[in-house]
Order: sequence, then structure tokens, then C-alpha cells
Amino acid sequence: MSQRKSFRIHIMKIKFFTIGGTIDKVYFDKKNDYQVGNSLLLEILKHVKVGFEYECKSILKKDSLDITEKERQKIFDILAKDECRHIVITHGTDTMIQTAQRLQAIPDKVIVLTGSMEPARFRSSDAEFNIGCAIASVQLLPPGVYITMNGRIFDPNKVRKNLDLNRFEDT
Repeated sequence: MSQRKSFRIHIMKIKFFTIGGTIDKVYFDKKNDYQVGNSLLLEILKHVKVGFEYECKSILKKDSLDITEKERQKIFDILAKDECRHIVITHGTDTMIQTAQRLQAIPDKVIVLTGSMEPARFRSSDAEFNIGCAIASVQLLPPGVYITMNGRIFDPNKVRKNLDLNRFEDT
């Protein structure tokens, strides 16, 4: 008779920080005029009935192309001081890699950045899938900073956004 190994992860809490980006964009007309709106993250977490304690906090509401180095430092400072060890960040995909690389100096935390190629408000959005992958990743990975997109986990120093295929891939 084979013995089954039990596999149990105990996470006290996952803290989510929203930065903005496509995942939170709201479009107003056919000319693609938009603004970064309130995040749908809390609604998504309630809808899928997650089974862990969590907290959501907004740091910025910006397109990632507009994030300055001063704001990247602000993100770093907030995460470094936060007592939660398991962190998921929703971030725009255009500069997600730069922010992830900046956060690598934070010790003893698992930080996972994710986003979407289409706004969470769109039916065809990859937002819920990417958030789900980030939640699983933050529970299983060792301390460090990671990017989770397109069903994959990436090292921020070995990834690129492929604009032609609209996905992230290894470099």
C-alpha cells in the first residue's frame, strides 16, 4: 500500500498592492481614451471565494509607462517596511520588469508581480487567470521577486515582453 504525502501550505496572509496599468484601465470611447480606474482586484477575490486572509492596498493609479524612478522608490519603501512576507502586486506590463528588478533588494519576502494585456473589465481579459497564477506562486515560491504572466513564472532578470505576440517570455 502506498502512502500519500500530505502537502499543506499555511499562509497567514497575502497582501495585494495595486499600482495601475492595463489591468485597471477604463476606456471611454472608440479612440482608446482611457484612465486608470479603481482596481477590480477586491471584486475578483470575492467572486472566486479565495480561502485565505488578504488585504488590498492601492499605491498608485498610473499607466506603467508614466511611473517615475521616485515612484518606484516609493513602491520599494512601502513594500520593504510592510510586515507581510507574501505580496502580490498588480502592475502595468510595460515597465513591470523594471519595478521587479528594483524590488529585488528587499530580503525575506516573496513578491510576485502580475498584470494583464487587457483590462480586467473586459470579458476576454487575462486578468483573473494571471491573478490566480500569482496567488499560487506567492504561496509556493521561496523568498525573492518574480513575475507571473501567461501561466508562467519568470525571473525579472531573464524575461521580456514580446509585443508582437503580446506575452511575456524568457530572454
